[in-house]
Amino acid sequence: MTAYLLLVHVLNLLAPALWVAVVVVSLSRWLPGFSKGRPVVSGWVKQCLMGVSVNVAVLVGGLALFGQDGKMLTYVLLVVASALCQGILLRAWQR
Repeated sequence: MTAYLLLVHVLNLLAPALWVAVVVVSLSRWLPGFSKGRPVVSGWVKQCLMGVSVNVAVLVGGLALFGQDGKMLTYVLLVVASALCQGILLRAWQR
């Protein structure tokens, strides 16, 4: 495998982590009740970086557990973990 193909495979593995984090953080700003109060981490970029780091951990864990990427259970856990992370960052339990 060439370095180019390795880079393409790694980027394709991590792309869902980036996009899910961006979508969840963006949607949380428009949902009623989530924009009130002071978040744990302020700033859109910092929240996205926290979400991406959690999402990458979920994807790598799914790859290690199942031995291949792209399993639907991994993607379900990716969305749940991203939403849970954003809820913690915005202190959603206090609303």
